[in-house]
Amino acid sequence: MSKSAKIAVGGVAVGLFLWLWLPWWAVFLIVVGVPTAAYLTLDPSQRRRLRRVASKEIGR
Repeated sequence: MSKSAKIAVGGVAVGLFLWLWLPWWAVFLIVVGVPTAAYLTLDPSQRRRLRRVASKEIGR
C-alpha cells in the first residue's frame, strides 16, 4: 500500500470516528478547516507550486 493510500485510509477512519462522537457541524468545520488552515500557512511560493502541481494532475 502506498504512502498516499495509508494517509487516505487514516483520514477516512478519523472522519468516521469524529462523525460518531461529534455533531455534524463540528465534523464539517474540522474537515474544511484543517486543510484550509494548512494551505494558509504555506509561503506564497509554496502555494504557487502546489497550484501548479495540482493543475498538472488534473490535465493527466
